[in-house]
Amino acid sequence: MKRRNFIGLLGLAAVCRVDAGEEGGVVRVSRSLMGTTFTVLCHAEDRAAAGGAVDEAFGVAEGINEVASDYIADSELLGLTRHGVGEAVAVSERLFGLLWEARGFAEKTEGRFDPTFGPLTRLWRESRRRGVLPEGEVLEKAKQACGWRHFTLDGEKRVAVFHREGMRLDLGGIAKGQAADAMLAVLAGKGLRRVCITAGGDVRVGDAPPGREGWSIGVKTFDKGEAERVLVLANAAVSTSGDLHQSIEIGGVRYSHIIDPATGLGLVRRVAATVVAGNSTTSDALATACCVSDPGVAEEMALKAGAREVFLGTGD
Repeated sequence: MKRRNFIGLLGLAAVCRVDAGEEGGVVRVSRSLMGTTFTVLCHAEDRAAAGGAVDEAFGVAEGINEVASDYIADSELLGLTRHGVGEAVAVSERLFGLLWEARGFAEKTEGRFDPTFGPLTRLWRESRRRGVLPEGEVLEKAKQACGWRHFTLDGEKRVAVFHREGMRLDLGGIAKGQAADAMLAVLAGKGLRRVCITAGGDVRVGDAPPGREGWSIGVKTFDKGEAERVLVLANAAVSTSGDLHQSIEIGGVRYSHIIDPATGLGLVRRVAATVVAGNSTTSDALATACCVSDPGVAEEMALKAGAREVFLGTGD
């Protein structure tokens, strides 16, 4: 009996498998990128040509990381922070497209996904590293520097403007999805359409594998055992956001790496969200937004913003 194509989505990680006997027609490449592992799996008759296409796809993803990372000191994204309040800053075509999508989802989610959380992200990383909560005044200053409505873009002039002192952008909740979409587009342009791309908690798939209705994706959130559900998808994306692998205890309280907009600190309630959408940019942003939403409105919000399906869970 053949094993089916399977992707185990482990909260913030994913593993691909293919049917026994199919390896001869499959190209698989994994590389470290954006703080996680990206894996490309594609069915191809010409393995050498496919390998070149995969290299090109990774090159595009690496280009996205170079301009949009908030870890790379000289990235274009962080360079925006060196400009004054109200100054119109010219942005490269690549970064502008990423920012335009990110701000669009901030609007669609009414700020539940917010790319201007950079000051809070930076502060919370330091708190997690030191194991100490930030002082009240420091936290309040970081919160005052955030707010998606105070960050504007001009599509005609391709410029960005910060309207608050100390603003800093963080695309961590959407960039992996954007990269996966860009990679799939490159591969499709090379004639490779039976493709699966995993990027941490994001999975982007093209056409179904030969003889299949779609790729089987096993979704896991809190339980580290068997997959909680299996989705069969083609030409779609699925993202899971949660704290299965990333949390810290400070002062007897368990905090997630996901920042709560209400407090500026990590979420203290255990929550996970899985979103299925037409592309990874959408599923990535909305999975993050669902985690910080009131459970009563999260699903409705995500569906209105472009999700196809939403699965919510708590660790209580």
